[in-house]
Amino acid sequence: MADVREENDINDGGESETGEKQQRTRYKGKHDKDKPWDDPSIDHWKIEKFDPSWNERGMLEVSSFSTLFPQYREKYLQECWPIVKGALKEYGIAGELNLVEGCMTVSTTRKTRDPYIIIKARDLLKLLSRSVPAPQAIKILNDEMQCDIIKIGNLVRNKERFVKRRQHLVGPNSSTLKALEILTGCYILVQGNTVAAMGSFKGLKQVRKVVEECILNKMHPVYNIKVLMMKRELAKDPALANENWDRFLPKFKKKNVKQKKVKTKEKKPYTPFPPPQQPSKIDMELETGEFFLSDQKKKEKKWREKQDKQAAKVAESKRKRDEAFIPPEEPTKQDRNAHTDEKNDVAAVALSLKKKAKDFGRKRSAEKIDPSSYIAAASDAPSAKKKSKR
Repeated sequence: MADVREENDINDGGESETGEKQQRTRYKGKHDKDKPWDDPSIDHWKIEKFDPSWNERGMLEVSSFSTLFPQYREKYLQECWPIVKGALKEYGIAGELNLVEGCMTVSTTRKTRDPYIIIKARDLLKLLSRSVPAPQAIKILNDEMQCDIIKIGNLVRNKERFVKRRQHLVGPNSSTLKALEILTGCYILVQGNTVAAMGSFKGLKQVRKVVEECILNKMHPVYNIKVLMMKRELAKDPALANENWDRFLPKFKKKNVKQKKVKTKEKKPYTPFPPPQQPSKIDMELETGEFFLSDQKKKEKKWREKQDKQAAKVAESKRKRDEAFIPPEEPTKQDRNAHTDEKNDVAAVALSLKKKAKDFGRKRSAEKIDPSSYIAAASDAPSAKKKSKR
């Protein structure tokens, strides 16, 4: 065995020295050979359609899955079950609808050739129980179609907040949901606490991101739709295929975000003594004297207090009811006679003020009279007359 290994090592070394034929690094071992799937021309992401010749003998064991459905879906499932059963029969899958237990079951048969079709059938049952129409749900049996059921009920605790954010996802007249379906190429159904999506892997990844960001209030779906539209336009340019698109995409910032106010507790001065003990119920009864009353009197007292509270509430409710029947205060009309009386009163006040002003002026003039001026005038007057006579 050692000799064989040495020979292999020598052969490997010789081939590595002649690096013209060798394209990749080789390692020791007999399994280090070129594989048929190492060809770069093969597209590993391409999903090939299943050929029954790949599995001619069928399945060795019977595999089955069952799913419960809500009661309101019972009538619809009963009507469309022949269509579902016929679609499953084409792939060799048996389907059963149990209305007593409220469950649907799928299982493999001897005619089943595709081993993965039972998983597709299980997804079909999940979609039917989540209110997806049967013609749409049957499309999941195709190899290119995948599904994802996103649980959104446990992402938000507040019920009102959850309903509001779920409505953001749907949009007015389901316009936001339709735009999201067109951009991602997926079928989306918002039902209760879950969102059912059908499409390719890439589209389902985008849908999950948008839904979770909307429910967690990280980004509104409208902004995500704008980003998806820009990505679609950038994908058309082959020059930008291997570049980073972050510099082209818009960056949205939250505005008007309410921040929680930090409650600061006031520190009380430190005291080495413990706080005083609060009085117990028995101590309070001893202070009021209720402790020594009999049980019957205690019940009577409680009953009286209850009656007083009821009477106060009845009176308050009656007062509130009667407020609606109290007529409003009407504006009183002023009489014309009263108006004329007021005018007369004003005129009388004006006359009295004028009279007082006159009296005051007379008094002041009397105070300023100088008797000497009158005497001098009297002595000068006769002399003037005498001169005129002469």
